[in-house]
Amino acid sequence: MRPITVISILGSTLDASPYGPARWQKWRPSVGICMHEELRVDRFLMIHDTAHRRLAEFVSADIASVSPETTVERHAVSFKNPWDFEEVYGKLLDFARAQKLDPEAEDYLIHITTGTHVAQICLYLLTEARYLPGRLLQTQPKRGIPDAAGDWSVIDLDLSRYDSIATRFAKESAESTSFLKSGIETRSRTFNTLIDEIEQVASRTRAPILLMGPTGAGKSQLARRIFELKKLKHQVNGPLVEVNCATLRGDSAMSALFGHKRGSFTGASADRPGLLRAADGGLLFLDEIGELGLDEQAMILRAIEDKRFLPVGADREVHSDFQLIAGTNRDLAQSVAQGRFRDDLFARLNLWTFSLPGLAARREDIAPNLDYELDHYAAREGTRVTFNKEARERYLAFAMSHDAAWSGNFRDLAASVTRMATFSPKGRIDSDVVATEITRLQRVWTGSTTPTDDLADILSAEELDGLDPFDRVQLAYVVATCRTSPSLSEAGRKLFAASRTKRASVNDADRLRKYLGRFGITWDQLAV
Repeated sequence: MRPITVISILGSTLDASPYGPARWQKWRPSVGICMHEELRVDRFLMIHDTAHRRLAEFVSADIASVSPETTVERHAVSFKNPWDFEEVYGKLLDFARAQKLDPEAEDYLIHITTGTHVAQICLYLLTEARYLPGRLLQTQPKRGIPDAAGDWSVIDLDLSRYDSIATRFAKESAESTSFLKSGIETRSRTFNTLIDEIEQVASRTRAPILLMGPTGAGKSQLARRIFELKKLKHQVNGPLVEVNCATLRGDSAMSALFGHKRGSFTGASADRPGLLRAADGGLLFLDEIGELGLDEQAMILRAIEDKRFLPVGADREVHSDFQLIAGTNRDLAQSVAQGRFRDDLFARLNLWTFSLPGLAARREDIAPNLDYELDHYAAREGTRVTFNKEARERYLAFAMSHDAAWSGNFRDLAASVTRMATFSPKGRIDSDVVATEITRLQRVWTGSTTPTDDLADILSAEELDGLDPFDRVQLAYVVATCRTSPSLSEAGRKLFAASRTKRASVNDADRLRKYLGRFGITWDQLAV
């Protein structure tokens, strides 16, 4: 066994006793520690006030009599005010740094039963911070039995060693993680690992957090959930202030963020505190921080580091203590290289950076998010809407396939659910509604550069399903051309511009009318 060293503060009350045989019937913590056969103390570092030198010598002699193998080292420390936390912590820290402690060679027990409550707290903090690399030792008298040795127990600060505590911590961590995910049972292993990391960081630090990811990936919602989680844990007492930096331009950006003094510029008819002041004690979410100008970035950096900044037109700085969460869909490292983002601010934000994947990279999470959006719709509109089995299977088959671009990410999914629910007044989304929505999504994602599937409002779902992909693309192009032409003849001239030059007699309008008629479409349906 390695040698054991006890570090303890002399108890001016508990360790005191009149000299005489009767003292051996009294429990004295410092002496009692050394009276246990199962706890061999090789060294005893006794910290005592200079005013208690004689008591220290008296207790040292008694320790030597009950435990000759224990070497007592007395360290006099003078406290002007033993209840002054700053003084006590500072002097105990000096003591810890002055000792040659080697946790590889010996074990340390830090006794926290004696001394003032302030001193006990300071010993605990020094042990937790590993300035005193040991475990906590707690002693107490035996109940109802006069015994000089008393009882002792060791407290290990590695809470994972305590099964019940570890289980509770794991449960609370899982609950916090679920809270950040809005209760959605996500299945993406990568995303779940990411949220686990965010939960740990959000719960343990007030350092800035940078959320990166494409528009619609959920950065704003996650920032709100982080704030609510910290609020539940009493880690913030101020508000959540959300700012979309893309909406801030020119001089108004400075005023909106940092406030201004009355008369500082034309139109400044009253003092304005600014958004950073409003976030004091809470959380500031700067979405699209990459859109801020370089001057605003410089002041944001100062506000993060010093908690102080200068409002527009003011001659005195103001204070605001907030935690910053920044969001961006830009590659800030690239912006730094291009001179569009300050490298010192990026370095400050880059301590905790998390990249949220888009919905297309989390297709296994579409099903649980679909249920979440239906619940969200029901809460918002007061109407519960569900899928029938075939419709749900068809929608998920499309949504999870690579035909679904999800370029707007979760915003696309939320909008899609809202449309389908709105077009299902009886509360049941059927296959026709799903087919129409799939066509609409394909049209939105394809855009005007490739005119496909611009047909949902003129053909039924069954008619669309009956078209070959070749015919669908061709018909969509024809319909798009007709809708941008003032007449049937003009549309025909555009569509048959090449072939009409090779014919002696042409009737573009009739030719186009017959083509549309094959699909049951008339010009009146398309006329602009």
